Amino acid sequence: MLRCGMRFACSKCHEQQEANLVKILLADDDAERAGAVARILAADAGLIVVRLKTGESLAGAVTSVAPDVVLVDMAHPNRDMLDSIRQVAAMNTRPVVLFVDEDDPAFMEEAIGAGVSSYNAIGIPPPDLKPILRAAVAMFRRHQQTQDDLKLAESRLQERVAIDRAKALLIKQRRMSEPDAYKHLRRTAMSSARRIVDVANDIIKELEGSGG
Repeated sequence: MLRCGMRFACSKCHEQQEANLVKILLADDDAERAGAVARILAADAGLIVVRLKTGESLAGAVTSVAPDVVLVDMAHPNRDMLDSIRQVAAMNTRPVVLFVDEDDPAFMEEAIGAGVSSYNAIGIPPPDLKPILRAAVAMFRRHQQTQDDLKLAESRLQERVAIDRAKALLIKQRRMSEPDAYKHLRRTAMSSARRIVDVANDIIKELEGSGG
């Protein structure tokens, strides 16, 4: 029993360790630079580095690898790569960290507009790459959570508006009181195994379409 419990605890610990790992997709068309960056990142046991294969599209690699963060390292501004980043931003919600050798304000604006989460002008990759990546992932996740919360709030507001509109129509056209109108919505939703907002939308279509 104790041995079984220890195996379970070890399994849970292993799962937690895997959950804490950060998987990085590294894209760099310079094999020497990519190797240098990969070696720096490999020194951190908490990071998993997967390099973009020659001829493989960035969007395709993101779909197959499912990284936590995409690291694009380029020696010079590359607008073809920016197009690839736009595809990733449109298809997948992943933070994209960009390292360039030379600072270019105009290119930086283009990069951020394309979907880059963190723009960094550096020369030879320094030993502090990992904190930059982890900060980018944390900031992206926080931003994503804010966006998700905003969408949820907007959705709930829209549902509330629909329910209130349906109640108003029932009060006006069916001569119901406000409590009875809500009970009607709730009872219909329960009997049909649907959400109240779906029932409300059907009532709005029916009563507004009939014109009374």
